[in-house]
Amino acid sequence: MANQDQSFPHTEDHRAKGDWNPIWDQLKEMDPDFLEAYLAFRSIPHREGPLPQKFKELILVAINAATTHLYGPGVRRHIQNAIKAGATKEEILETIQLTTVMGIHSCNLAIPILLEEVSKSDS
Repeated sequence: MANQDQSFPHTEDHRAKGDWNPIWDQLKEMDPDFLEAYLAFRSIPHREGPLPQKFKELILVAINAATTHLYGPGVRRHIQNAIKAGATKEEILETIQLTTVMGIHSCNLAIPILLEEVSKSDS
């Protein structure tokens, strides 16, 4: 565990930028070193790489809105960040619409199984 005098630059940076999940407050109290390491790892693609910030935020909107995640506060935070980075309403809407593609996989998986099982019971 960290001592009280230790600084946590990634934690402080995320708070200052408004890129903060309130659940992290509890994690910070329990294990501030782990949270700092996680935020350092998470920050790498934000600091480096060829994608403009607008595209990074649109990807984060998609991840947070995806049927496998459904994290509303993250969707809101990254929509706000995307707008600040120059994204239009139409670009954000298309990003959200593209996440619906994930939902069809439930049908792609389950419909063939349904048809197999129904055909077995018909025999």
